[in-house]
Amino acid sequence: MTTAAAPHRVSVLSESHRLAAVLSPIRRRVLQSLDTPDSATGIARRLGIPRQKVNYHLRELERAGFVEIDETLQRRGCVERRVRLTSRAFVVSPDFLGGLAGDPDKIQDTFSSSYLVSAASRMVRDVAVLRDRASKVDQKLATMTLETEISFESPAAFKDFSKELAAQLARLTTEYNNPRSRSSRKFRIVIASHPKITKTAEQADNEAGSHQANNKKTQTTRKPREEKQ
Repeated sequence: MTTAAAPHRVSVLSESHRLAAVLSPIRRRVLQSLDTPDSATGIARRLGIPRQKVNYHLRELERAGFVEIDETLQRRGCVERRVRLTSRAFVVSPDFLGGLAGDPDKIQDTFSSSYLVSAASRMVRDVAVLRDRASKVDQKLATMTLETEISFESPAAFKDFSKELAAQLARLTTEYNNPRSRSSRKFRIVIASHPKITKTAEQADNEAGSHQANNKKTQTTRKPREEKQ
């Protein structure tokens, strides 16, 4: 008998008890194994963990809202509970950190990576709050996401593109902004850019190791010259 609704695509976590519930490596393994609904017996068989232990962790994950009952089946006189994830993916909200979370309004350099990270964090927090409020009144949240990739020939080209993009945004804002209308609603538009990850973690570690080795070698060769002076 099916008892649960379809899971959300992404769930934003902000409560400390929910975050604490997934600190256990075993629980994360259990969650990662639930590509499809399964029972404690099935999960235990696939992960090589005692069923009693899996069942305990499933109960804790269900209490924290990470899994829910998908269906119950009669198996040899017993009731088998099959569970599934409540969301396809989970993201931690900056709300969890409270005053320690990044605040873009306190960063003057809007071109810095710190500002970008803080703005992205605020976006996660605000959208999570608004989505929850919209859900409680059975409304859809109006959002828009535009994403593309571009290869700049030089830093100068990146700078020119940024200036032109800023000018176009200013023009569109002037054209469509209408704060005096009673029906108008404020929206926050965030446009960001960052290099695409093209290296594996191993390649990045090797590059960092070579860089540190070269710096150490350079410092070693410079030291005698400084002593002679």
